[in-house]
Amino acid sequence: MEKRKKEPRLETKTGCEARMDVKFVPETGRWHIFCFSDEHNHDLLDTQFSAMLHAHRKMSEADIMQMMNMLKFGISTSQIFGLLASQAGGYEFVGYGSRDMYNEIARQRRQIHGDAARVLKKLEDMRLKDPQLYFKACHDSRGLLRNLFWSDGISQLDYRLFRDVIAFDTMYKKNKYSCPLVIFSGVNHHNQTIVFATAFIVDETTNTYIWLLRQLMFAMKDYALGHLIRNATSNVGNPSFTSKFRKIMLEDYEIPVFKRKWVQLIKEFGLEDKPWVNNMYEEKHMYVGSQYDLTSFVEHFQRCVAHLRFKEFNADYESTREVPVMQTCIELLERFAAELYTHEIFLLFRPFLSRAGSMRVLNKIENNEDCIKYIVCKHGRPDFLWIVEFHQEEMIFMCTCLRMESFGIPCEHIVKVLVDKDICEILRSLVLDRWNKNVKSALNDPSGFTRNAVVISRQSTLMEFSKQLAAVAAKVPERYEETRDKIMGLYSYYKAADEGTNQP
Repeated sequence: MEKRKKEPRLETKTGCEARMDVKFVPETGRWHIFCFSDEHNHDLLDTQFSAMLHAHRKMSEADIMQMMNMLKFGISTSQIFGLLASQAGGYEFVGYGSRDMYNEIARQRRQIHGDAARVLKKLEDMRLKDPQLYFKACHDSRGLLRNLFWSDGISQLDYRLFRDVIAFDTMYKKNKYSCPLVIFSGVNHHNQTIVFATAFIVDETTNTYIWLLRQLMFAMKDYALGHLIRNATSNVGNPSFTSKFRKIMLEDYEIPVFKRKWVQLIKEFGLEDKPWVNNMYEEKHMYVGSQYDLTSFVEHFQRCVAHLRFKEFNADYESTREVPVMQTCIELLERFAAELYTHEIFLLFRPFLSRAGSMRVLNKIENNEDCIKYIVCKHGRPDFLWIVEFHQEEMIFMCTCLRMESFGIPCEHIVKVLVDKDICEILRSLVLDRWNKNVKSALNDPSGFTRNAVVISRQSTLMEFSKQLAAVAAKVPERYEETRDKIMGLYSYYKAADEGTNQP
């Protein structure tokens, strides 16, 4: 096959001497033409093609901003060009070509040299909008980036409320360099995954993890940090262990059955000499394409985190607005729980209320004036017993099943004693704050370090109005350009005002 050769670029120069020279005359304050020649050596370009001339092709700041935002969301350049053409009323009204867009993208990326420099600049820009954002980079002796840790303000707020359960997991090949990504995560009051901090690391040595934990400590200002829960799969080395471990730990087995199943699990995986995991929950991983560089990865990952937070916002709304239908015979206690807990936690607690109906108090032992022991058994199964201790002075309940200590939700045995004592509400000692609907009211402290619900509401309202405006304005090119310019003008004005306010 004949070797293919790239065609040279088409020639556009003809040596035409037509020209017009102008200069500014200070004395008159005007521009004067001092040389003019209209002798062309070629046919003049048809006016319909004038917009394609290089001197006429220019992207506006608004189009550049819109293009870069769409690129962040993974939209291809060709698709962006089509969308901009649709907004303008046709390709002929865009005012530039796709090649100009590619050149502008390259120019934007050249402004900051190197991926490491870009991602640090990205985090610096994020900190301008979120002063509480903490990030730290670690470089080697050659000045190359080794590790990168970051945690934004909302993550730090969440940590203050939900730090009783922390997990960290390492994922691989989720970025262009295949370097490990470490996610520090937890669960919120809706039992949803939340992210406390994120980091890129080059290796998994002891020193690297010490550095990571120190950064987490500094970011959260938690100098007693040291209670991390590790992933069961990484400890055991067998991924199928996790699901079986979780089933045994969370299922409502009687004690002898639990012991038998636990021994079977240990033997099946050969874990007789391994320390077993103290606590475990299923973490939902957020996947981002492996083709992204560090900067793009941070942007996409933060968008995933924003999506998780939006789900939490929806869950807050549903828990505040919607009331579950009462389904048990212990209605007063059930209604109290529905008003206290978030919807998801209430659904976890209600089965305990139902099962309490099949329990009975077999005996009551008063050892002293303060402590009363209740012997609870399942109806028709007096051989399986649980002991519920009630300390009257402190109004504290404790059960030998330890479900309250494990999950922060009263077990059916404690519920049975509450019913037996004719108590119609969940006592303060049985309420774990992290599961309450109003847990985030604790953030409204004098420091002002809080999530502003009013701002969120305003944003939602403005976005709805903007959608309605865009639907009407986009129909006519003149309306589109006028609306775009006004919005960009307001944006520039407000941004400049904010930057002026933030100046020291």
